[in-house]
Amino acid sequence: MNVALGGTFDPIHDGHRALFERAFELGDVTVGLTSDDLAPQTRQEERHVRPFAERKRALADELERFADEYGRDYEVRELSEPTGIAVEPQFDALVVSPETEKGAERVNEIRRERGYDSLRIEVVPRVAADDGGVISSTRIVKGEIDEHGNVTPDATPRE
Repeated sequence: MNVALGGTFDPIHDGHRALFERAFELGDVTVGLTSDDLAPQTRQEERHVRPFAERKRALADELERFADEYGRDYEVRELSEPTGIAVEPQFDALVVSPETEKGAERVNEIRRERGYDSLRIEVVPRVAADDGGVISSTRIVKGEIDEHGNVTPDATPRE
């Protein structure tokens, strides 16, 4: 099975790792990594995002571990559009988080319009931090939690 997923992945955290794990369980993986131009458009809050080349290196290091564990191949490709690579005919499945599920439905609409089969959409639940909030790159950048969801010592408690 050819599996697609996409994102900015900056910084990578356990929520991303849950997506990667599910993707590699299903098959060979192609990850669409947002371009420098697209990355800011996908953020819910304005914040610094590292350059594409840096994010790609970190992502490849992370994916290599999963590829070795599952005996799968992977590829990282640059995303310049929100619907990304998943509209291409070679994919069978798309791994998403709950907040990107609607985008996956849009991808399937585009695929049907092009005469392609719909993708199997795999929604991976969010991963909770120690404080009950969701692990997110934004929370990590703000210093609230670390990549594993551990509350940082100087973080303000969530209400």
